[in-house]
Amino acid sequence: MTTMTSHPAEDALLREIEGRRDELVALTQALIRFPTVNPPGDAYRPCAEHLGERLRKRGFAVEYVRAEGAPGDSDERPRINVIARYEGARPGPCVHFNSHIDVVEAGEGWTVPPFEGVVKDGKVYGRGACDMKGGLAASVIAVEALIDSGIQLPGALEISGTADEESGGYGGVAYLAERGYFSRPRVDHVIIPEPLNVDRVCIGHRGVWWSEITTEGRIAHGSMPFLGDSAVRHMGAVLEELERRIFPTLGGQPTRMPVVPEGARTPTLNINSIHGGQADASGEGLPSPVVPDSCRIVLDRRLLIEEDLDEVKAQMRGVLDGLVQTRPNFRYKLRDLFEVRPTMTDPDRAVVRMTCEAVEQVLGRPAQICCSPGTYDQKHIDRIGRLRDCIAYGPGSLDLAHTPDEWVGIDDMVASARVMALAAYALLTGRA
Repeated sequence: MTTMTSHPAEDALLREIEGRRDELVALTQALIRFPTVNPPGDAYRPCAEHLGERLRKRGFAVEYVRAEGAPGDSDERPRINVIARYEGARPGPCVHFNSHIDVVEAGEGWTVPPFEGVVKDGKVYGRGACDMKGGLAASVIAVEALIDSGIQLPGALEISGTADEESGGYGGVAYLAERGYFSRPRVDHVIIPEPLNVDRVCIGHRGVWWSEITTEGRIAHGSMPFLGDSAVRHMGAVLEELERRIFPTLGGQPTRMPVVPEGARTPTLNINSIHGGQADASGEGLPSPVVPDSCRIVLDRRLLIEEDLDEVKAQMRGVLDGLVQTRPNFRYKLRDLFEVRPTMTDPDRAVVRMTCEAVEQVLGRPAQICCSPGTYDQKHIDRIGRLRDCIAYGPGSLDLAHTPDEWVGIDDMVASARVMALAAYALLTGRA
């Protein structure tokens, strides 16, 4: 990799961002104070409008798009997305920074108020501080500083705040991608400030297949189980076959995906839940003494880019069909719940190279190229928008996301804003 050579304009830009440290913290706090909890999808409109109004005053053309008809959208809780665009001095490429504004529920165990944006010990605390309002704020400061630098930039800069990433992104990036917001010729490069560490450039993610297996039996009195057929026992046979025929095949598969952490650099299967028999009325008496006539498990299968999703599904169905042939009275249903194919941007793409070089210039050490073990909105930009020039880069650690006392480091936010500004500058001016 060729290290980026410092230029006077870039040095001035880096100094300008450092001088906006307090403004960056204040913006992060303001965003955290909107309790955009999903589900159910609260406070989307005021949060989107706060961001949009700030950017409108800076010369951006601002658009609000409601994802009408998307899952969860209603007049009470509309799925509002904000897209802001700043046109440069002459035609050129467009660099888009996309962040989701929704957060998961706060939950228990906090020692600070989750929606106040408390600042202490060089950190901003709050639900969404790390995932990903700190990254959103850093992208705003980066773009504003770039515009204010006086450099006659070609092309365009875009910032979006989108809905529902935590529940699949269907009311956010997916909805917008279907309408051309993440496709050429409108957009050329997308940077998503997800919290994957300030020295990492994430080029993609594993795929996922959620499925539901239901085994069927026959109900009978618990004192005479021989008159029934236990769906739970049938499910026990399924679990045994998974242990014997599926789990041993997952490890040791070679991959070109640099997934972190190391344990995720392989296909994985998790049994998310199991439910069988009559509901247990705990605290209200004993459950009904019956043989269970149904049992259900939910599976979470993660895929590498070398795998074929149809083959993964066929392998699972083969296990179940084998039980039909060998186990008396075995009946099952297999239902797809959710699927995303793996995605990975070519490391030679300009958005990857320029962001890596900016990381090295700002931090003084090489960037680590990685892939995420879980999915994020790049899946929609790739699958629907057909745009391959997309990465995730932002401040914070994924380990802190969704936890009590979630926080983002102020130094990391400043550093990431500097990286974003340098990368955008290089991409717009053709230094890529």
